[in-house]
Amino acid sequence: MKRVLTLFMMLTAVIVLAACGTSKEKTAEKDETAADQEKIIIGIDDKFAPMGFRDDKNDIVGFDIDLARAAAEHMGVEAEFQPIDWKTKEAELLSGRIDLIWNGYTITDERKEKVLFTKPYLENSQVVITKADSKITKLSDLAGQEVGIQSLSSAADALNGNPIHKEVKKITEFADNVLALSDLKTGRVDAVVIDAVVAEYYMTQEPDTFKLLEESLAPEQYGIGVKPGNEALLEKLQAALDKMNEDGTAADISTKWFGEDKVLK
Repeated sequence: MKRVLTLFMMLTAVIVLAACGTSKEKTAEKDETAADQEKIIIGIDDKFAPMGFRDDKNDIVGFDIDLARAAAEHMGVEAEFQPIDWKTKEAELLSGRIDLIWNGYTITDERKEKVLFTKPYLENSQVVITKADSKITKLSDLAGQEVGIQSLSSAADALNGNPIHKEVKKITEFADNVLALSDLKTGRVDAVVIDAVVAEYYMTQEPDTFKLLEESLAPEQYGIGVKPGNEALLEKLQAALDKMNEDGTAADISTKWFGEDKVLK
């Protein structure tokens, strides 16, 4: 009986060790695949100028687009851009349909619980944009007004984090900033809370249409979101970004789109 029991225990140990070995092999294989993939699919909001948007020829262009292409070249991979519904960006990433969220993606504590982030690469803030002839000149003037924001964006966090949100008459959510600004121009909303980099771009495009309030709602930083468990890709991407800071590639791209080097080192 003891001999049978001993044999049974030995057999069980062999099975457990074999299973562990197989599990480790699969994990190693997964990490190696992530590190050596030939193409990365990047989820973007293609109406988020100047970070990522469509030009007159319907080509996807922008600061983040150029930065991503340059990073992909440094990594030795192909960059494929996939326009997504910004409201479902984390779901797209976690499902594996995209490899990165890279398009003016603000780093927040809430998002850190779901997504891995690179180091911040650009400073930003949430600001208020109104029509040029609006009587709104300061944040307190938003009391009793209708304000537009992009749905599930950091603009919502910034507005809700300011006491003025309790005095706003109505908050209207839009799928993207283009729709929000369109309703602003037609008077369906009185102001829009929006990323400073986006607001400044539209100010240069339509200087007589919009104006910016001097007060901002919240400072923030942009980062690139990577799926948890894909540390190999994160490490490779960060190394490429660091190299681009060193060799001046990032500065050149920033100067092209912003007229100066705004990239965080």
